[in-house]
Amino acid sequence: MDWLYIFEVSLAGLGAGALYALTGVAFVLIYKATRVVNLAIGEILMLGGYVFFGLVAGAGLSVWAAIPLTILAGAGLGAVVERALIRPMLGESPISVFMVTIGLGSILAGLVELGWGADPLRLPEFIPNTPIFLGEAYVAPKVAYGALVAALLIAGALAALRFSRGGVALRATARDQGAAYSMGIDVGRVFSLSWMAACATAAGAGVIVGAIGGISPTMGIFGLSVLVVVIVGGLDSVAGALVGGLLIGLVEALAGSFLGGEYKLLATFSLLILILMIRPYGIFGTHEIERL
Repeated sequence: MDWLYIFEVSLAGLGAGALYALTGVAFVLIYKATRVVNLAIGEILMLGGYVFFGLVAGAGLSVWAAIPLTILAGAGLGAVVERALIRPMLGESPISVFMVTIGLGSILAGLVELGWGADPLRLPEFIPNTPIFLGEAYVAPKVAYGALVAALLIAGALAALRFSRGGVALRATARDQGAAYSMGIDVGRVFSLSWMAACATAAGAGVIVGAIGGISPTMGIFGLSVLVVVIVGGLDSVAGALVGGLLIGLVEALAGSFLGGEYKLLATFSLLILILMIRPYGIFGTHEIERL
């Protein structure tokens, strides 16, 4: 057995897992604050890649100017979606809000296809191509730098969630909305903040994913893997998103290399079923007891 090859495949899987984890954090931020399952997270990620492409290739901006503008555009989209689509649905059944996010994803995918066409596009090269080795193991530069940026963005999100006033308000609202409201926290503003932070994070992830594999209107399928990640880790757990992302990335890479690419989804969903049989709320999910 070629252990060096297994190590290289595992590193590639962990690199992809870091991107899953980053997008998973965006998913969890919304769910923790609002209890909304946002199935449009993959399309928001896709839109981030296209906005970046438009700013660089269309508007002629530099890469380093386009990246923060893309993240700001993601935050703006989050604010608009929360105010126009999600807030009017407060008090409605969860399935109704769930269907709204599905519709939002379809609208975003359609708008991208109308604006840029259905053909895949390549983002401008801005990630160094210098080979990276860990001992004798080769790591693709785009995967390594993408994982590094994802790790930095996750660290920044966690620091903001832990130490900023908005982060404290979000955690308080996630624990008990009624108590947070009685303590003077503007719960509606927290909802908006959570959507802005999540969509900004997803847009940033879209730039990284697009830089590695290109962009296309079908990028939203990335959200399916992210959904598996957050269910495995726990819908309301940031730590679960991190562990779930790395775990799913590793399983996909090993299954794709040793079983074939067509078995990647089989392996990840088999893992999902196994974990849910043992821990129905995910690895780090909150066990909620509902009394009738």
